[in-house]
Amino acid sequence: MSVPQYLRQISLKIGNDTEAIDLSELRIRFAVRRGTISTPNTADIRVYNVSAETARKSQLKEFGRVVLQAGYAGNYGVIFDGTIKQVRRGRESQTDTYLDITAADGDSAYNWSVINMSLAAGSTAQDHLKAAVQAMEGRGVSMGETGPLSTNKLPRGKVMFGLTRDVMDNLGRTQDVSWSIQDGKMTLIPNTAYLPGEAIVVSYQTGMVGLPEQTQNGVNVRMLLNPSVKIGRLLKIDNASIQKVRYDPSQLQEAEVVKQKIQNDLSADGLYKVLIADSYGDTRGNEWYTEVICISVDATLTNKAMIDSAVGIPGAILGPGVVKPYG
Repeated sequence: MSVPQYLRQISLKIGNDTEAIDLSELRIRFAVRRGTISTPNTADIRVYNVSAETARKSQLKEFGRVVLQAGYAGNYGVIFDGTIKQVRRGRESQTDTYLDITAADGDSAYNWSVINMSLAAGSTAQDHLKAAVQAMEGRGVSMGETGPLSTNKLPRGKVMFGLTRDVMDNLGRTQDVSWSIQDGKMTLIPNTAYLPGEAIVVSYQTGMVGLPEQTQNGVNVRMLLNPSVKIGRLLKIDNASIQKVRYDPSQLQEAEVVKQKIQNDLSADGLYKVLIADSYGDTRGNEWYTEVICISVDATLTNKAMIDSAVGIPGAILGPGVVKPYG
């Protein structure tokens, strides 16, 4: 998928189902952080020269909903949908005042949702997920995109109690998935797979800024703000444009170098899975970017890979040998 990026667009609305305030016409600066980790996504939004009456309404709607949409004509959509955590007023200069909005996505469910129920023998991972999401529904989280889960049935009943996020953490470990809340939706992405859909082409023709860079955490790429870039989706990047990482030549770092080569190797097909997608911009400034950290879709560190290619990596299973004393 390739869409030219031009003609900026933005929409900022705060409120609830019965009343909302549209601040889209004012100057807006924003920074949105999204990732595959379970920690809630966050947004910092600064709106300039808001009237006292509008600011008062905003403060009264604390813990209300905030929806931020941005992009370009032809490629415009939601980049953040969450709840307001704090509203602050201030002055930046003699002529400009501002209204700062701090918001989070699904943090109420993450921090306070609890579960207390039992399932009969024969329950599956899908049943556990359904129970966890049901416990979070009262705090604004519903079912979103999920990959296939194991259909194995438990021979005994299962008791679930405590914080719902702990239940989800356990489900993530047993099913090898990463769970997160994206725009109020529970999203599960297999650690060895990605969300379905056509890969987003990232090149100088579609808005790539600078050159991608390979790091120990993955491939970093910066582009003009693109709301189509979602957590778990595929990007198509020309490997020839990626600046490769320099590995530490020290012999003491050999194990770490081997692990990095396995985990963060470049994809032969140029396909990469999005792990982090941060967006930031200023409607009266130059900033209007999305920054992504992504990994090769087949860059998975498995025990077999460690055994076959890793010598000296802690945790690798090797054959018996001479025990060398310290010193």
